[in-house]
Amino acid sequence: MKVLRYGLMALAVTLFAAGCAKTVKPVTAPVATTAVPASTAPATSTVAAPVQTQLSPLDDPNNILYKKVVYFDFDKSNIKPEFLDLLTAHAKYLIANPNQKIRIEGYTDERGTWEYNIALGDRRAQSVRRFLLFQGVNPDQISTVSYGEAHAVCNEHNEGCWSQNRRAVLVYLNQ
Repeated sequence: MKVLRYGLMALAVTLFAAGCAKTVKPVTAPVATTAVPASTAPATSTVAAPVQTQLSPLDDPNNILYKKVVYFDFDKSNIKPEFLDLLTAHAKYLIANPNQKIRIEGYTDERGTWEYNIALGDRRAQSVRRFLLFQGVNPDQISTVSYGEAHAVCNEHNEGCWSQNRRAVLVYLNQ
């Protein structure tokens, strides 16, 4: 009985200590310090240099590669001119990073049958794939999938909403 009680107390202390564990985030900004006279400063004191992390261009909101969605007109799979620069930038990135792989996901709005929307989503994904291949991207870097009307980003039943769902999304797989 005593062994059981001590075992439960040890388990409780362990769980409590684990629950109190904190994750320490790296310092990303310089910390303000006050000058310490040399006579009072410890001999082993060193100030760590601030850690600077560089964002991947795919994660930098100021970079064109941050945008990964191409929108389509109703019942169309041709790439609109306003997305050519975006796709060209992604093609250049993929060519410069041959180990990088992407999946192009094709989507539609809710209008049309399930089968038709799967086929239309596939045509949209394939359209983006062909454009990237034409730019010189290795076909082994690209896969496609169609989700049709599934995974809608907007669920209202109007043109403004439907236009947000007619899209192809570039998903980078190994960042």
